[in-house]
Amino acid sequence: MNNLIEIWNKKKPVVNAWLSIPNSFTAEAFGKMGWDAITIDMQHGQTDYAASLPMLQALSSSQSTPMVRVPWSEPGIIMRMLDLGVLGIIAPMINSKKDCEKFVSYCYYPPIGQRSFGPMRAQLVYGSDYFSKANENILSFAMIETQQAVDNLDDILSVPNLTGVYIGPADMSSSYGLKPKFDVKEDPVFSNIKLIAKKANERGKIAGIHNGTTKYAKEMIDLGFKLVTISSDFRSMSAHAQSVIDDMKDKTLEPQKNEAY
Repeated sequence: MNNLIEIWNKKKPVVNAWLSIPNSFTAEAFGKMGWDAITIDMQHGQTDYAASLPMLQALSSSQSTPMVRVPWSEPGIIMRMLDLGVLGIIAPMINSKKDCEKFVSYCYYPPIGQRSFGPMRAQLVYGSDYFSKANENILSFAMIETQQAVDNLDDILSVPNLTGVYIGPADMSSSYGLKPKFDVKEDPVFSNIKLIAKKANERGKIAGIHNGTTKYAKEMIDLGFKLVTISSDFRSMSAHAQSVIDDMKDKTLEPQKNEAY
C-alpha cells in the first residue's frame, strides 16, 4: 500500500508537499504534480477532520502517499485519521520516550499498539485485508522541536516501531531563544539538525525536516534526511502572488500617458 517504503528501500529521499488550505481542489491539484507524499496539516493549517475527508478523496486518484500532521499526539484524532485512510502520522511536540511510546501505540493495531479497529474508509480504499497489512504500512513520525526533545533524542529513537523523527525548525528555534524560521544555519539549532539526522540513520529510523526552499532541502538530503517537505500550498501561493504584485508596482505607480485612459 505504501509507496514511500519502496522509495526508501531504493535508498532514495521522499519529497513531501504540505497542505494548509482546507480545500479538495487544492489537494487534487497537488496530487497531479508528482509529489511522493502529501501531508495535510491539522495543527497549524486550517483543516479539521470534516475538511480532511474530501481532501483525501481528491488524493485517491494520485500516486502520492497521504499523510497528516495531527493537532496533537492524542489517540482520538490519530485513530480517526488512520481510519480515513492516511498512511502516515506526524505528531507534534514529542518530548520524551513516554510521549513517543504513547504516540506509537495509537498508530498500530495489537499486539504492537492499541489502535482500535474500525477502518471504514481505509478498508474501502485499500481492501478487505487492510487490517492484516496496516501495521507494516503505517508510518509514525515524532516531531523533534524542543530542547527537551533533543536532550531525550536517544530515548525517543529507541522506541520500537517508530518510523522516524521529523524536525520542526521554527519551534526548535524558538525553544532556544531564536526567531522562528525555516532553513536554519545558526547553532545550536543547526548542530541539532545534523545530530538528529546522524543518530536517526544510525538507529535505522527515517529523518525528516520541514524546509523553506528547495536549495536547503537538497542540503538536508546530503546530510542524510530521507523525508523533506518544502514550503506549503499557502506559502507557495502567497509568495508567487506577492512577487507578481511587487513586479507590477513600478508600472502601476507611473501615470499613464495613453489618452485612452
